[in-house]
Amino acid sequence: MKNKAYPFYFASGALFLYLLFFVLPSVMGLFYAFTDWNSYTNEVNWIGLDNFKTIFSSTGQGYISFIKNTVVFTIATIILKTVFALGLAVLLTQGVRRLSYFHRVVMYLPAVLPMLVVSLIFRSILNPATGFLNTTLRGMGLDFLALKWLTDINLALPSVIGVDTWKGVGYIMVILIAGLQAIPKDYYEAASIDGATGWKTFTNVTLPLLMPILSVTTVLNLLYGLKVFDIIFVLTNGGPGRATDTVFTAIFQDFSKGRYGIATALSTLLFLVMVFLGYFVIRLMHREEIG
Repeated sequence: MKNKAYPFYFASGALFLYLLFFVLPSVMGLFYAFTDWNSYTNEVNWIGLDNFKTIFSSTGQGYISFIKNTVVFTIATIILKTVFALGLAVLLTQGVRRLSYFHRVVMYLPAVLPMLVVSLIFRSILNPATGFLNTTLRGMGLDFLALKWLTDINLALPSVIGVDTWKGVGYIMVILIAGLQAIPKDYYEAASIDGATGWKTFTNVTLPLLMPILSVTTVLNLLYGLKVFDIIFVLTNGGPGRATDTVFTAIFQDFSKGRYGIATALSTLLFLVMVFLGYFVIRLMHREEIG
């Protein structure tokens, strides 16, 4: 019994901090999600599901559109990051090794940069009037391509998605490269002997054996996309209008306005969705792996 309890001595400090700063606030937040807690009164009244009804009602402050933006951002970034990262990982595990090491470093560098720095740089690059991109396009006589990347309602969210993909694809690529290098060469030799083409080898050997890694990267991208905040806040601040607002920017704005109850309800709802979807994706991809 003493031997089993001994390791917990080392983990007790971290567990205490985790309970104090994560578990306890989460439990308190779950309670406050069912109240009218706000900064305008000292009274906190139990209102049941009213906050959640407001979120999903037409009278809510655009919460449905914020949820829609979050879903679009999450799905788009998952697909784009996975496709580009997988393509780069396959390319960079072949060919001249020294050159592949150099290109891996180059592709991974954006992942090292802080999101705040990347967002500020791209806010300058994508500035419609003085940004580097539009200035270059006009200088090449391509004025029709010099668009309002961050101020057009139809372009703002795709522009943010593009910047986030550029920032995060290198990180996913490194994980996939590790997965590719862990696949035994015997499988590829057997496929070559059987006369399999490159595409058949990829779909029947590489992709199935990468499923455990792809499940990890998908869940990481999913959880990141659902709680995206910093890149939206710096690039567009939710604009133009509220075209790029997400659930987390809405939570931030509601807390800033003293609407703590509904902000906590949004946080609780997002937490439950993240837990459910994370579990569902892992189960689904694990089933594909077994099959």
